[in-house]
Order: sequence, then structure tokens, then C-alpha cells
Amino acid sequence: VILRVILDIFGPELMGQLNLGFVTAIIASFTILVASFYAFTVNNIKGILAYSTISQLSYMVLGVALLSPESMTGGILHIANHAFGKITLFFCAGSIYIAARTWKVSEMGGIARLMPWTAGAFAVGAISIVGIPPTAGFITKWYLFLGTIQAGQIAFFFVLLISTLLSAAYYLRVFRMIFFGRSEERDDDEASQPAKEASKNPVKEVSFFIVFPFALSAAISIGLGIYPNFLLELARLASP
Repeated sequence: VILRVILDIFGPELMGQLNLGFVTAIIASFTILVASFYAFTVNNIKGILAYSTISQLSYMVLGVALLSPESMTGGILHIANHAFGKITLFFCAGSIYIAARTWKVSEMGGIARLMPWTAGAFAVGAISIVGIPPTAGFITKWYLFLGTIQAGQIAFFFVLLISTLLSAAYYLRVFRMIFFGRSEERDDDEASQPAKEASKNPVKEVSFFIVFPFALSAAISIGLGIYPNFLLELARLASP
């Protein structure tokens, strides 16, 4: 809705004349940084993904608000990247809860050894959100960074850089626990009651019918990163 207001109701020229693009970019940047910092502080995986979503949606607004062709392309591209990357992460978080009965990152130690498909798809989704090749996230981040330079707004370049580093940090924290953490951490005195109950039964990979959707969305994230031309054409057509 915000993108349509900027592109259709005001239009890039009027936004530029009234300096509304710069104001919108500042608001989006503030939201990006605050949400990224909050995501870094929480232990609940739902909270991490929720704050990450706030930050990523603001990327789209920032890209369009900068009013440069490359940034608008990146902002529009990020709609598809975020859709496939984040839905993969939410699917995987739900699968982990089904198997381990916990939302706490601190109680997910060693789950990758028991749920390799879920952990692998989570890694792909997180890598795409951070913006690492060969995922679609790299393409969108590339255009967003180029857009800040094209618009002559280097301050927003550093906003994107700091947010990307924070995203990498909080997802790396989840990676470290899932892939290298100790499974015994779910059994300590501070563990949640559902996690204690789940620890009595072996944690195992969820069924094929749960794995297939997030495996497909993870594969699409990689596919769009390797073959981005179709989305690029759509984004350029959508840009004024």
C-alpha cells in the first residue's frame, strides 16, 4: 500500500519536489535499525522473525523512497525475496516447534543433527534475508546498495550496511545454537515446560508434507538468485 501511494498517488517527481522521499527514507531507516537491534536482543524465534519482518518491509519502503531507478528496482524486488525467504523461516520455526515444542533459541541446541531438512531450509531462508549469494536476497541488496549511491545518499548506504550486519549477527546466533549447540541445553532448569515434555521423546524430522512446502520455497529463493532476469524485468516494469 505504501509503495502504491509513493508510486501512483504522489509519483516520484512530486515526492522529490516536496522532499517527501527523503523524509520517508529517514523514517524507513529508523524503523530498519530499531527493528534490527530488537531482533538481536530476543531469545524467542518468533520474536526474531517478527522484528526481522518489520526491518525487511522497511527495506522496500526505503528503496522506493530514495527515488533512484536502481533503488526502486531493489525495493520492488525485495517483495518477492522477502516473501519466499521469510515464509521459509516461519515454516521452519513451526516445524521446530512441532518437533521440539519450544520457541526459545536457547533450547534448540543440536537440532540440525536431528532435523537436517528443517535446519538446511532455515539456513537458506536466513541467508536470503541477509543478502548472501546465490539467493534472491543478494540481488535485492545489490540493487538497494547501488540505489543509495545512484541517489547520492551515502548515509542510507551505511544504514543498509549496519542493518545487514545486524541481520547476519542475529541469524548467526540462531545458526550457532541449531548447528553447534548442545541438545542438553533444552533440559536445564530454565527450559520451558513444553520443551521439558518434548525432551522425554526423541526429536526427529517432521513429515514430508511439512518439509515439502519450506523445501520448495527455499529452492525458489536460490532459483531466483541464480536466474533473476524474470523478476528484474517485472520490477523494472513496475518502476516508473
